[in-house]
Amino acid sequence: MKARILATALLFAATAVATVPARADGDHPLFVVVTSPDAQTQAMAMILSAEAVKKKVPVRMLLCGPGGDLALKANAGPAMKPSGKTPQQMMQGLIQGGATVELCALYLPNSGGKTEADLIDGVKPTRPPVVSDFMLTSDVRYFTF
Repeated sequence: MKARILATALLFAATAVATVPARADGDHPLFVVVTSPDAQTQAMAMILSAEAVKKKVPVRMLLCGPGGDLALKANAGPAMKPSGKTPQQMMQGLIQGGATVELCALYLPNSGGKTEADLIDGVKPTRPPVVSDFMLTSDVRYFTF
């Protein structure tokens, strides 16, 4: 049952991103929130976000809860077929491609003593007012994984 729900959600997300028109003008940025601990779900978030970046759509990603583990240097994660890359490696490619990746403000204070020094390059903690301001922008599209 869980696999069927996940497959349906991934199909919906894939369809939604596939219908995003290619834009170079920066309109309609994507706000992608990753909370799932599941590596396949995390990888799909990265793959779909990468497709949007390729189409010049601005992508902003927020990692929260178990999704925040992607930001940790110590988090290797499993490699996904067929690319052979981990979700974290895919996320690093997004950052190199221009995506903004931020860590939920609650993650570090509630992670057993982890600090910004434990984070991979390109990921920084954010603050709720900053995220809220972005979310309230009328043209933002939301995806959650």
